[in-house]
Amino acid sequence: MSELKMEKLAVLIDADNAQPSIVEGLMTEIAKYGTANVKRIYGDWTAPGLKGWKEVLLRYSIQPIQQFGYTTGKNATDSAMIIDAMDLLYAGKFDGFCIVSSDSDFTKLASRIREAGLVVYGFGEKKTPEPFVAACDKFIFTEVLRFKDDDDVEKISRKTSVELKQDFRLVNLLRNAVEASSDESGWAHLAAVGNNIAKQSSEFDPRNYGYKKLGGLVAATKLFQIEERSVGDGGSKATYIKDTRKK
Repeated sequence: MSELKMEKLAVLIDADNAQPSIVEGLMTEIAKYGTANVKRIYGDWTAPGLKGWKEVLLRYSIQPIQQFGYTTGKNATDSAMIIDAMDLLYAGKFDGFCIVSSDSDFTKLASRIREAGLVVYGFGEKKTPEPFVAACDKFIFTEVLRFKDDDDVEKISRKTSVELKQDFRLVNLLRNAVEASSDESGWAHLAAVGNNIAKQSSEFDPRNYGYKKLGGLVAATKLFQIEERSVGDGGSKATYIKDTRKK
């Protein structure tokens, strides 16, 4: 996968599977990857359950797309969103898509967009089915977007060193990424480790464990040596890490 930073993004939101409370954090997060040139949200706006969206849509200039539910048990909203996504894809004006939903129905759409060489950022709750999560280049759980700032993330969801060490999937992910990114002495640049992790696990995010940055999460595991090195003549620093099991 190429650099995650993209320029032109199409943001498509499934109103039936998202909450207005995430939008502020959502737009802040999307800005890290590029500019949201298209912002659309799909739903049956005659339904009482979607009334809470109005103020948020006006504030962030998100275009509501009306889609009536024609048949009970069938989600016409998903179909409309998929059709629009394909139209935007064929227009050839975007570098990536942001799909906001916890619905597995968008798994094939995400895969198709990636086949075309574009990046897909998924946003959904932790209950999102694994196939949709895996189909995206990067998947951000919306639970972390509800916090007002990073300090709230830490206070509410921070995992202890013991808990982190007991998360064998996390430990293996970190160790494998360090191994793949390290030099002959076993030291790896933290940024290279982060890039490797992104390729292995689309849903990985230090905030899921209560840490602002990857460096803080790595330090908290107490499984790695950490070293700050000077880079160039400007006094800038770079972080390197090494598995404590390595001599």
